[in-house]
Amino acid sequence: MRPAVAWLLACAVTVGAQSPVSAYLKLGSSINGRITDVSWQQQPIRYFVTERDGPGVTAAELRGAIGRATATWQNASGANVRFEFLGSTSAPPGEVDGRTTLGFLDRPDLDRVLGATSFLIDTTNGAIVEADVFFNTRFTWSVSAQGDAGRVDLESVALHELGHLLGLGHSALGETERTSTGGRRVVASGAVMFPIAMTSGAIADRTLQPDDIAGVADLYPAAGQLDSTGGITGRVTKNGQGLLGAHVVAFNPETGAIVGNFALNMDGEFAIVRLAPGPYVLRVEPLDDADVESYFSTAIDVDFRVTYAPRAVVAPRGGSSSPIEIKVQPK
Repeated sequence: MRPAVAWLLACAVTVGAQSPVSAYLKLGSSINGRITDVSWQQQPIRYFVTERDGPGVTAAELRGAIGRATATWQNASGANVRFEFLGSTSAPPGEVDGRTTLGFLDRPDLDRVLGATSFLIDTTNGAIVEADVFFNTRFTWSVSAQGDAGRVDLESVALHELGHLLGLGHSALGETERTSTGGRRVVASGAVMFPIAMTSGAIADRTLQPDDIAGVADLYPAAGQLDSTGGITGRVTKNGQGLLGAHVVAFNPETGAIVGNFALNMDGEFAIVRLAPGPYVLRVEPLDDADVESYFSTAIDVDFRVTYAPRAVVAPRGGSSSPIEIKVQPK
């Protein structure tokens, strides 16, 4: 039977856009009134790379950068992810052809977008049927081992877009500052899946961070992962009511790892999973300096103060914490 499918234009990495803060998200599809994770249900994930050169790099260098990025996701601790390169193609990314294709594309209409990922999804179960990634030829690219000032690091952007291809949404663990032109420059990034690229020439985003690893391990847990990691659950409330859209960030004082999530229903409930067992400090904050529409299709309440949980919460090995309620106050 031919599956019911739909295109989803997912996520782009940009330069100088508005910056959200704290937490990875998984992409979801509404099926029979319920949100289901969007993911590959068969592996390896087979892909093609276009034969087209890009500004500053050759097609062979593009294949190499994508190959290194796929290897990085495959090596993520606690995750079971496998890719398989099937060869080069003359077909551009974005065509509905039954192939997953990555390559360069000229998009002058998206002059602030470095790259983007789109999906063909089986709307009966959330399975990804096909995904395509384009890298915008409006920018000059680099594959230099140490980075190349003034050029965008291709491997970093490929790693980010492959995170979307796997089913991850944007994280918001990062800090930015305003530039003289009114845009934003990344000061620090706490996740590869942060939506704004580092400064041209930077290569720090070739390395996954704890937030990225927790996200991909949540979608594709390796054998034994459920028994070796823990989770934290709870509820964020304001005036006794659940608070949809509140950021909840878990900080491990022993390792320095930071992993986050949102309260994702009207009861204010949240879950942060695939954590290393141990104690965590929880912080709740509003999404008040970000493009809310990038995360939620409905209005959310951002009128509350940053609040810490009244006590440390332990993520137990092989289970989840007892639910904790974090009460926030209006600003």
